[in-house]
Amino acid sequence: MKKVAVIMGSTSDLPVMQDAIDILKEFGVEVDVDIVSAHRTPEKLFDFGKNAHKNGYSVIIAGAGGAAHLPGMVASLSPLPVIGVPVKSSNSIDGWDSVLSILQMPGGVPVATVALNGAKNAGILAAQIIGSSDSEVLNKIETYKQGLKEKVIKGAEEVKKKG
Repeated sequence: MKKVAVIMGSTSDLPVMQDAIDILKEFGVEVDVDIVSAHRTPEKLFDFGKNAHKNGYSVIIAGAGGAAHLPGMVASLSPLPVIGVPVKSSNSIDGWDSVLSILQMPGGVPVATVALNGAKNAGILAAQIIGSSDSEVLNKIETYKQGLKEKVIKGAEEVKKKG
């Protein structure tokens, strides 16, 4: 089984990042969670980034608020795909600083970026990456997407009945 690392800059990011953890578990993907601060634990960041692929990870999801350097720094160190989750934190400029810090990466250091506080989509994207080579995960994603479709169809029927 492939596994995903879900890392974040501080414990205050966990309520947002929990959505990624939960959806990955729903898809049966192994998840490891850790705090890796780009600014407060740079040695841990460098060790994690350089060795993530050697430690069995397939994808890294990195959430950060404020200046949000964690996803980009990890991407600069690791050959693995990195999905950045901008987190609207207490020290953020309405979340825009986090979005732009993760989104505006230089050529050669890509970070797939989801919406502000969009950890659930980060988890789904990580599962889709794994699903491209793991049919069990792919089947669970297909079932999940079918459920989304059915929910919309049911909602549309209910709206028509009321209208």
